[in-house]
This record gives sequence, C-alpha cells and structure tokens, in this order.
Amino acid sequence: MTTALLIAALFMGFFGSPHCLGMCGGLVTAFGLSMKDASAAKRRRLVATYHAGRLLSYATLGLVAGLIGTAVLSPLLVGNSMPRILLGLVLVFVGMTMLGLPFLAKLERVGMRFWQALAPLRKKVFPLNTYPRALSAGLLWGFLPCGLVYGALLIAVVAHDPLSGAALMFVFGIGTVPMLVATHSTVSWLRNQIGRLRLRQMNGALMMLSGLAVIVVPLVMANLHTGHGDMAMADGSMSHSAHIEHSEMQHTMNPNTMDPSTDTHDSHTSHAGMNHSTHDMDHSMSN
Repeated sequence: MTTALLIAALFMGFFGSPHCLGMCGGLVTAFGLSMKDASAAKRRRLVATYHAGRLLSYATLGLVAGLIGTAVLSPLLVGNSMPRILLGLVLVFVGMTMLGLPFLAKLERVGMRFWQALAPLRKKVFPLNTYPRALSAGLLWGFLPCGLVYGALLIAVVAHDPLSGAALMFVFGIGTVPMLVATHSTVSWLRNQIGRLRLRQMNGALMMLSGLAVIVVPLVMANLHTGHGDMAMADGSMSHSAHIEHSEMQHTMNPNTMDPSTDTHDSHTSHAGMNHSTHDMDHSMSN
C-alpha cells in the first residue's frame, strides 16, 4: 500500500466528517451526558478512550476486509493488471459517493439492522464513568452504519492485504476525530468551512481523478513503450540492412579482391615474351 492511499483515506475521513457528525452527533451527545458527573480532566481521558475504541474497531474491520480481499481476490489477480484496475474503479466509486450519489444507502439500511441488534450491549456501557465502559462504547460505535465507512472498507478490500486494510481504516478514523472532539463553536466553524469551500466534493472529485489515473496512465505508458520498442526494432533492422549493403559495395570496389596469382602470371608471361623477342632481333643483326 502506498503513502498516497493512506493520505486519501485520511482526507476521506476528514472531509467526510460533517456526514459523520450527522450520523454520530446524537451518540456523541449521549456519551457527553453520561460523563457529566466526571471532572473535566477525566472527561477528556474518557473521550480519548472511546475514540481509541472506535479506531480499534475500524482497524479490526479493515483487517477483516483485507483478509476477504486476500482470500477472494488474490487468486484472481495474479499475473495481471486487475489489482490496479480494481483499485482505480473503487476510488472512482468512493469519489462519486462523496459527491453525494447514494450508492451505499441500501448498505446503510442493512447495517442499521445490525446496529439495532446491538442495542442490549449499548445499554450496558452507560453511564460512561469508567475507562472499560468508554472503551467498550467506542468498540461498539465502530459498527454504526455509515456509507463513508463502507466506502473506506471497499478500499481496504481491494488492498487485499490484512495489515494494509487495518492501517487504512485506522488512518481513516483519525481523519474523523477532529470534527467529533471539537467544541460546539469549533464544530460549527469546521462545518461551515467544509461546506462553503465544498471540500468534500473537491475531495470526491480528486479521488475520482486519482482512480481514473490509476487505470489509464499505466495503459498509456505501456502503449507508448510498445510503440518505442517497435520503432527501435525497425531502426535496428534498417541499420543492419544498410551495414550489409555498405559491406557488399566495399567488397565489390576493393582492388584487393582481384586474383593476384592470375595477374602475376600474366605479367611474368608478357615480360618473358618481350625478352625472347629482343634476343631474336639481336641474333639476326649479328648474322
């Protein structure tokens, strides 16, 4: 898993936290009321404890998601580009949900049934006046149905690595903490800024573009590499042919390719004939 994917999970949690506040605001209020008799210092420690439980719950869900990805997807994704394509598709899908498309609404309704089944356990953790109760409350809180959490879990699945899935969900949970621990005035300011600047939508669009880049860019680079390889092979073939033609031309024009033995014999014969003719002429004149 790359650092970029962890950063994406962190931003997903932070910029999606106004949605988390809408889903979890009532629960946070109930936790606060149950700690009203504790001192301010102890309340802060209890708040930190139940958030630690929530992050631990997210990490456990990410671990399970990574195990599912390893068991189900890995045998199908060996020796091909499907892991990258699948990750890109999931990033596009999650980005679209952050833009407001209700793809995970049905999954939230299914999760709500499970959340209602946990009601007896949730009643036992109140009041949150001890650290074990606060930790237990946080662990249960991690199962609150939330489309944003489900989107992050999809990314953990395609990571098809249990430890990577756990780390990704933990980082996602950290991104949601500032909105959920801030004071009322700070929460209002954060929500206004995120809404006014449309940061959630911008992050969703960025995730979509990242997913498309993960899918498309390697394909384009592979095609370019193949094209360069074909051109290099063609250039090599042309150079080889030109070298052969050049060698043949040199061989044809080289005077050393003529038969030296024939030339020497012909020259010797001509020289001997000239000497014999001169001797005959001298003999005739003396007579």
